[in-house]
Amino acid sequence: MKTSVITGVGGFIGSNLARELLDRGHHVRGIDNLSTGRRSNIEDLQDLDSFEFYERDLATDSVDDILSEVNYVFHQAAVPSVPRSVDDPLTTTEANCVGSTNLLISARDSNVESVVVASSSSVYGSGGQLPKHEEQAVNPESPYALSKYWTEKLAVQFSELYGLNTVALRYFNVFGPRQDPSSNYAAVIPKFTNMLLNGNQPPIYGDGEQSRDFTYIDNVIQANIKAAESGVGGEVFNIACGDRITVNELVEKLNDIIGTDIGPLYDDPRPGDVKHSHADISKAKSQIGYEPQVTVDQGLTQTVNYLQNSD
Repeated sequence: MKTSVITGVGGFIGSNLARELLDRGHHVRGIDNLSTGRRSNIEDLQDLDSFEFYERDLATDSVDDILSEVNYVFHQAAVPSVPRSVDDPLTTTEANCVGSTNLLISARDSNVESVVVASSSSVYGSGGQLPKHEEQAVNPESPYALSKYWTEKLAVQFSELYGLNTVALRYFNVFGPRQDPSSNYAAVIPKFTNMLLNGNQPPIYGDGEQSRDFTYIDNVIQANIKAAESGVGGEVFNIACGDRITVNELVEKLNDIIGTDIGPLYDDPRPGDVKHSHADISKAKSQIGYEPQVTVDQGLTQTVNYLQNSD
């Protein structure tokens, strides 16, 4: 039986990843300080013999005991919001940079087989060619983006300096079940869905023609597992669908699925937001065998169904 550690296990991606690994027969040790993750996301896992939960803060607490005799580490823990990082850059930097450093040191010292760290498409910034590929210049435009770029560079260095197998995955606008729709910093899809379901107009910052390569959670889970099992070290991969839609188109698609006809409210653009996001995923396809399995339209339908049936 493989043993895997997931940081940020109470979060959106971490909790979904935990379920998939448990279904595959892994023993899962989850870590979360519950500052942004929610205990309710993993409540149904607590009684499983194959799942252990540790409430720890990576920036301040040791996790050496948790990483003992572990095969894979999936580092999903972060303060995950561009707007929040603009409001509070210190908290974002401490959580994302210091926490990642401590975790990588512990993984190195524990002889973990592979570490997969979550990065972000936000490291590319605005401008530059589309679709974005891993070899092009980056331009982090927010403290969050900068912290993610720092984290992935550190992970690559740990591979080069210490021989630790590390992979960084640049996620492009991940969405799906268990993503919090109510936070002030909620991701756009659950936020818009929740508002439309309640008859409210979703806010769009800017003209709505900004585009995103929205990526359903199942594709991201697949990429994490393939990256860990690949034995690849010191590499960075884009993880997305390789397509894009505008935010205006997103509102139209959600209205069609829900059966509503509610237009958005437009407001000024937010600082730090990237205008266009579109991924070249050929490197991930060739090196770790990644292949998107769920389209944006399929994922939107599943997300709406989940939120409609949630308490």
